[in-house]
Amino acid sequence: MATMVEDENSVDMNEDKKLPFNQVSYNWVDITQEFFEAITGSYFCLELELGELLHNEFFGLFEAMSAIEMMDPKMDAGMLCNRGNSKPCTFIQAVETGAIKLDNLIPAEVIGIIDSTYSCIVSWLEGHSLAQTVFTNLYLHQPSMIVDKPLKTFCYAVYKIIEVIKDCINKALVFEEEDFQSLTYGYRLQQDITEQKTISMLREVEEELHRKSRIKPVDVESEKEYNDGLALYARIRFTKMFYQTLSLMGRKEQLQQNLVDCQRLLSNCSDMIQVMIKTVNRGEKADEISDHPNIMGFDAMVNQRLLPPTFPRYTKIKPRVEALEYLDELLNRFKTVTKITNHTGFHAALDFFLEFSRQSPCILSRSMLQIVYLPTTNRVFGVHNFADVLKDAARNFIAPPVLMPKSTLLQNHQAKEYVDSFFSRCVTLFGSLLQLTGHNRARQRDKLAHLLEDFATLQDKAERVDGYLHTLKSDIPRSHWACFGTWILYHMLRVMIMYLLSGFELELYSVHEYHYIFWYLHEFLYAWLVSAITRADTFLTEQDVHNDTHKGRGGKKSAKNKKKKSTPRPHHLEILMYQAMQNICGGYYKALVGFRMDGKIPLPETQFDSERVRYEHRLLPFSSLLTPPPVHYQEFSEMTNAQMYKKNEKVTSATQYLAGCWHFHRARNMLERALSLCPANINIVNEINDLLKVAKTNFVVLKLLADGHKKDSKEPPVFDFSCHQHFPLIKLI
Repeated sequence: MATMVEDENSVDMNEDKKLPFNQVSYNWVDITQEFFEAITGSYFCLELELGELLHNEFFGLFEAMSAIEMMDPKMDAGMLCNRGNSKPCTFIQAVETGAIKLDNLIPAEVIGIIDSTYSCIVSWLEGHSLAQTVFTNLYLHQPSMIVDKPLKTFCYAVYKIIEVIKDCINKALVFEEEDFQSLTYGYRLQQDITEQKTISMLREVEEELHRKSRIKPVDVESEKEYNDGLALYARIRFTKMFYQTLSLMGRKEQLQQNLVDCQRLLSNCSDMIQVMIKTVNRGEKADEISDHPNIMGFDAMVNQRLLPPTFPRYTKIKPRVEALEYLDELLNRFKTVTKITNHTGFHAALDFFLEFSRQSPCILSRSMLQIVYLPTTNRVFGVHNFADVLKDAARNFIAPPVLMPKSTLLQNHQAKEYVDSFFSRCVTLFGSLLQLTGHNRARQRDKLAHLLEDFATLQDKAERVDGYLHTLKSDIPRSHWACFGTWILYHMLRVMIMYLLSGFELELYSVHEYHYIFWYLHEFLYAWLVSAITRADTFLTEQDVHNDTHKGRGGKKSAKNKKKKSTPRPHHLEILMYQAMQNICGGYYKALVGFRMDGKIPLPETQFDSERVRYEHRLLPFSSLLTPPPVHYQEFSEMTNAQMYKKNEKVTSATQYLAGCWHFHRARNMLERALSLCPANINIVNEINDLLKVAKTNFVVLKLLADGHKKDSKEPPVFDFSCHQHFPLIKLI
């Protein structure tokens, strides 16, 4: 069928050749004046300003977006690339014309090509396509034809590095279209060359360069060659160890030993990257600044025809120094990832994931953390059963009687089936929670909202399992009521808090919305969370008492055990932290009510805005939950009005500021106690110190306001999130 179509087309073309050629003439009309008269005339009943678009049934958002992107240098990649550049040439054409060399490259040229290639790899990791980044290097199109040994070996290694990065990111599945593009555009990733062969080739070149570096320079010219050789040696050695690191971290077999080897490799990589940064100026054309590599062998337009028909965004390749510094930071993030093996408990691991995510790491390091902790769906570190890890987490959190070592509850077949079914559901849900932390911060918010629906379902199942186990007789005198339910509720409340706080981080809320966000956090979410942890703390204390009773056989021994039992409560530090955050939110709420009473918060026009609609929109994901029950706008409105208008006493903004002072003062005291109890964990210490700065500063500001400072000023306060991404410093202008 295809042949027939081709034949018909050829006949048509032959017929066209016989037809006389007619010159086409165009009658162009200048409509500029008519266009401006139309948009400013009475036809639209309004005057369109520059940048405004008319919404019409024939000109919707899709057409508008295309019109905005077309011929915009930032959005349309063809604009800058096609301007003033010569026609792009292929690898073969570049060789034939002498545009690139295959042999006799000087070290400065190879250094420049290597550094520029790493710049392209970094730009690829930032979300650009391979066609517009790495594969603009013509040497990568036909590495087998390169004669220069270091460059040829490096090009093969780049293919293997791309392959292992792509596999790791695809395996972790925590990327979105804006994070990473895995399309290879038909380029083969040299899969016929094995990992061992690649490392062997790199080692051979490394040893050869190392031998040359032993020859000491005797004059200025030989000293330059000597230093260039050392710089090239550092790059080849770094490439070898970087590839080994990526391969080992992405491998699920013998994971613990692999990570030990990775720590050694990463340390050596860090040494080499420092040498590379210091010697970046030894590369050819290192001083020239451009949006694309300007050294021999690179052509930004070579893959233009491989790009999709939509407007591909303009790709600006990172400068060499910035790219190498990015790789240095990447190595440090990899070192952090290897520390996850120190966190065997699930709760500690989850906190590690959340803290790592807060730093907004790159897609590769986020993916590595995922595949290191859960290389397979239900095996932590590839060894431990995930369900057993979660059982340990529940046992350490609230000590459910059914999970205690000497419990006879699991001898009941039905009870065992219920518990196993519950934890199999937990494996899926908590696996999703860990995976969620690997996504970029903006995407996490949407996924948190969807995850709450699954938590609500699991909460219901937990309560039914608790109810059934509560009816069974056990040799442990403690009740099983609400054990699993409290554990799931604890995690669900944390997810709800993360959802609301992420709105501050992503700058989604207007200032006039802050008061009901902080009110919801203060009055309900943190209050419920503290209550849940306190209940778990009580259960653990009861279990400890039960264990001591069974251990002690005599009165003296029991008294000794009671005397010994003066250790702090298990969840005391966590309770203090959440109580402090609850008071911080309370302080903001009181302060914002005071600002509204003083008219210092600009409010939107009432005819275009509804606070009820905004409130319900912001808290929409909570509306389908049964526990904790959603708090409707009416309740918020009544409680806020009660704060502002009390019957028996005169309420002023000063009283609100004083109430806010009291909350921030309480938060400060709790944080100082928490700091004294805090283990030597730098992340927790830094978090407490940041919150202390917030509490102290805001206390002083509200105290000034309560004393009448700037009483007559209507200038709105500034909320500065530079100290903490969720809790701002209040500043007066």
